[in-house]
Amino acid sequence: MPAPGDLVLIDGRASVQFGSDRALWLRVTSVCDKPTYHGWVWLTGYSINPVSGKALARREVFAQIAGLQIQRRTTDNAPPRNVAPVMRRRGV
Repeated sequence: MPAPGDLVLIDGRASVQFGSDRALWLRVTSVCDKPTYHGWVWLTGYSINPVSGKALARREVFAQIAGLQIQRRTTDNAPPRNVAPVMRRRGV
């Protein structure tokens, strides 16, 4: 089962609408917990350009779990955080 942050390839094995050259890379933002047909799931996320890795559009898709090709997000491939280090001063 995919989780938020995972990158998922959705092709014809997961849903007929993504067969042939219509495969979709999706960065998952949420997984619906409402009951559906056995073995199927609603995923919300952003379609990803496979060349640049940039988000293209927000999508919601219905797919078979068994057909999803999931790349788990790890700390190695997580984008760097844009957070400056905190400078602490002693109070006067």
